[in-house]
Amino acid sequence: MQKWVYGFGAGRNDGKAEMRNLLGGKGANLAEMASIGLPVPPGFTITTEVCTYYYAHEKQYPAELKAQVAENLARIEEAVGLRFGDEAKPLLVSVRSGARVSMPGMMDTVLNLGLNDRTVEGLATASGDSRFAWDSYRRFIQMYGSVVLGVDHHRFEEIIEDAKLDKGVSEDTDLTAEDWKRVVSGYKGMVEEVLGQPFPQEPEAQLWGAIGAVFGSWMNQRANTYRRLHDIPANWGTAVNVQAMVFGNMGNDCATGVCFTRDPSTGENIFYGEYLINAQGEDVVAGIRTPQPMSEARAKPGERSMEAAMPAAYQELVRVREMLEKHYTDMQDIEFTVQQNKLYMLQTRNGKRTAAASLKIAVDMAHEGLIDEREAVKRVAPGSLDQLLHPTLDPKAPRTVLSKGLPASPGAACGTVVFSADEAETRAAKGESVILVRIETSPEDIHGMHAAKGILTTRGGMTSHAAVVARGMGRPCVAGAGGVMVDYASQQLAAGGKTIQAGDTITLDGATGEIFLGAVAMVEPKLSGDFATLMGWADKIRRMKVRANAETPLDADTARKFGAEGIGLCRTEHMFFDPERIGAVRQMIMSETEGGRRDALAKLLPFQRADFLELFRIMAGLPVTIRLLDPPLHEFLPHREEELAEVADSLGADLATMKRRALDLSEANPMLGHRGCRLGVTYPEIYEMQARAIFEAAVATAKETGKAPVPEIMIPLVGMKKELELTRAQIDKVAKAVFAEAGTTIEYLVGTMIELPRACLTADRIAEVADFFSFGTNDLTQTTFGLSRDDAGKFLPYYVEKGILPKDPFVSIDPDGVGALVEIAKDKGRSVKADLKLGICGEHGGDPASIQFCESVGLDYVSCSPYRVPVARLAAAQAALSAGGSDRTA
Repeated sequence: MQKWVYGFGAGRNDGKAEMRNLLGGKGANLAEMASIGLPVPPGFTITTEVCTYYYAHEKQYPAELKAQVAENLARIEEAVGLRFGDEAKPLLVSVRSGARVSMPGMMDTVLNLGLNDRTVEGLATASGDSRFAWDSYRRFIQMYGSVVLGVDHHRFEEIIEDAKLDKGVSEDTDLTAEDWKRVVSGYKGMVEEVLGQPFPQEPEAQLWGAIGAVFGSWMNQRANTYRRLHDIPANWGTAVNVQAMVFGNMGNDCATGVCFTRDPSTGENIFYGEYLINAQGEDVVAGIRTPQPMSEARAKPGERSMEAAMPAAYQELVRVREMLEKHYTDMQDIEFTVQQNKLYMLQTRNGKRTAAASLKIAVDMAHEGLIDEREAVKRVAPGSLDQLLHPTLDPKAPRTVLSKGLPASPGAACGTVVFSADEAETRAAKGESVILVRIETSPEDIHGMHAAKGILTTRGGMTSHAAVVARGMGRPCVAGAGGVMVDYASQQLAAGGKTIQAGDTITLDGATGEIFLGAVAMVEPKLSGDFATLMGWADKIRRMKVRANAETPLDADTARKFGAEGIGLCRTEHMFFDPERIGAVRQMIMSETEGGRRDALAKLLPFQRADFLELFRIMAGLPVTIRLLDPPLHEFLPHREEELAEVADSLGADLATMKRRALDLSEANPMLGHRGCRLGVTYPEIYEMQARAIFEAAVATAKETGKAPVPEIMIPLVGMKKELELTRAQIDKVAKAVFAEAGTTIEYLVGTMIELPRACLTADRIAEVADFFSFGTNDLTQTTFGLSRDDAGKFLPYYVEKGILPKDPFVSIDPDGVGALVEIAKDKGRSVKADLKLGICGEHGGDPASIQFCESVGLDYVSCSPYRVPVARLAAAQAALSAGGSDRTA
């Protein structure tokens, strides 16, 4: 018989940490904590396989499940001496989800399950605290009502707010047992009114309703959105954890909290977290009450730390912290409850952290001997480095402080204020920078949080939903800004005597929690010593070189600072749009004779030579791959008639001639038209001028610096050997002439950009006349799929959503189609020239999954945009270790 349920705690642990695929992260870690002797309330895990079965069998459970759940429930009853549904000594349980990877706030939790109109009295008698029992019951109805029965959360909040208004109190803790009885009565009446049937009283029905809700929540909109953003497959499923309740809300010797074994924002080795006395776990993360700090060192005036309030439980927690870090060799995110001064562990998992913290923790743990350098390299998600490479506020810039909250996620952001996630997404899609302002965020807001440049909430602490999700996404976030009043109805926020309307600009500093009026200037990032240390370790491990795509001195300089080992793609057409030279470019295009074109190209030669001189100086001694002119000529012409008239005027031509020439050059499908090497074949003088500029600049750099650059001249869009043969002959001829004039020679290579399926399939013939191949995977993806990248955005997201494609193939290389062609070209090319240099220069060069593919097929280098160079260096090291670490920052 298949085992669908695994028990943990009370001396029996069916699972362990390695079984996270089956038990989910939460279930596997509960079993692991119990097995190493930590105080874990007993419970059981329903496996992820049940979730998969449930969706494969029209939401039906396996036949054996009911009996296995009953058997494990009986084991909990025996361990704690309580019975499920018993009116005198009732067992209450929590029901939580737990996927194999942490999905904070995505799934639904129910606490205090098993309470009803009868068992609440038994709980009151057994605990000797009627207020606690009725508070627990109202919490259960509220959670079960919204999670399982689908009643709007705000309907419950309104009833509590009314009760507090009637009593003239502001805190939930000021309400008495009688008040909570009235709230429960109001809740039940409202649920019956909304649903047309009473709140379920039978504990067994409650349990199966909650289990069904957890499995149902795996496919809810917010879970689907989170999975899409983080590449989590839907078929992994979630587990369900059912666990005996322990109570943090039984009085002032009880508490609940969430803590991290290190600071998840900075990575500092300090016990970091928040707790609340006389509360349940949801209170800490929901941001309804303001939590207090764990350690005395982090307590501000007026705050009471757990270290001071509950010294014995705190000291036990400190011991647990050390034990868990040693056991898991990673920073842990812990949930705990203290019931009558006794500590219970409810969860541990590898904690989510910012990129800066990820870097510091990995390097520190390697220095501490917990992990080695190779493991440290695997610990940092390459994509998360983006968070470290972007601006912060300029300390010298003038600013007007509007208010201050908690520094929940570092970094600075500036944008227009919006009050809804939908509007944030809509406006961001139009290219606007927006700041999402909410009283508190919920998982329903995740799409807007992803679209926003920054997030501001008026409620919630450092472990609230907004804080955890923002840190994972790398979005600056200020949380718990109590001095800011938000009014959704009038679309405005008020703070410090000022009113900000929707559409006004504010700036957030996620490192300090400050909120500023208007825009504040920003500065480029300075990378920490930890960054250099980790990059040094990565560079020792990786095999592939990392180059940058750059054609301006600024880009080349940035790339060098980030550790680029040369330029893998210099797009010369980008240089032609400069106002000083576009006139000569247009003159060349409009000329209908070779002589006219050569005259215009002679004017461009000094500009091109100067361009290459600057790049060669910056990249002295390193390879620089220069792609000769690629786009069709009409791209350099203006589109409007008045602009065309200006060009005609400047060239001394009449408008009618200009219009006729523009019409001659126009194409129905330019991407597959007269471009790339086809231009070099039909107008050889263009490539000759560019080759002369390259060689003259290279010779001059060699004389000036003593370090000769190695120009790699790349002919684009070759599909046939003859095309490369012809264009190569032109380049070799120019090289000979320049070297004769200069009285010196330099090394250079001529190769091609492989971006057509035919080039891949005939790569052995093309390799006979090529020194290198560089895979232009942007165009190779377009030509392989028959897709226009500019138009595919209309339907590709739908394809990914429906599982037709696993990912957008323009973001991450398609291994089955495009990847197969790359492999064919590699094999055929190297069968002719074993040392043929191979690289990739499409956008994929900065994508970690694509870099993993490049390593697997044996390419020599990847080339990416300058800011992606550190990402690529780390991803190349992880690819060499063939184990990208699990993402601890997303």
